[in-house]
Amino acid sequence: MANALIQRKMALNRVNLPVRYLTEEDIKQLIEACKKERDRLLITLLFQTGVRISEALALTPAAIRSFEGKPAMEIVGKGKKLRMVALPVQLKDKLESYAYRAGIEPRTRVFRFNRHRAWQILDEARKGAGIEKRVFPHLLRHSDAIIRLRKTGNPKALQYHLGHSSPAMTLRYLSTLTQEDALRVQQGVEF
Repeated sequence: MANALIQRKMALNRVNLPVRYLTEEDIKQLIEACKKERDRLLITLLFQTGVRISEALALTPAAIRSFEGKPAMEIVGKGKKLRMVALPVQLKDKLESYAYRAGIEPRTRVFRFNRHRAWQILDEARKGAGIEKRVFPHLLRHSDAIIRLRKTGNPKALQYHLGHSSPAMTLRYLSTLTQEDALRVQQGVEF
């Protein structure tokens, strides 16, 4: 019981810490720095869907579905929880085209490498793009969350999108935006 309270208090304290993320321009530079289509697709998938690296690496063509006539992916997340994640039409088309040209069977993984190689791909792209800050797969998830929240203003939808069981992490994204907005307002004050 005491351990659960300590964990909850620590999670609540993290809510106030800003989340690091990349801008859409940073992401564009990462993608452009990739030499291989596969690597561009991985970075685009991580950013535009906010899936975890393990979820991205487990993606198969068969997991690409439709929800109300629009593309979505069936993802098995943490704790073996199944969820549907929105998939932009253009990304769906690129993934299916790549899978077809690469001869990837419906139940075979699209990205046939491990997490370590994914980190290397991101680091190579970071260097090629001339980005100074550390870039790692989960940073793209944070970037998706911040930009998605900024565009939609819907933290509950974001919680479901990311597969968070608790709103605490989603609140960190909201807190980051609130802190940035407050700073912009304060910077506009002239004396």
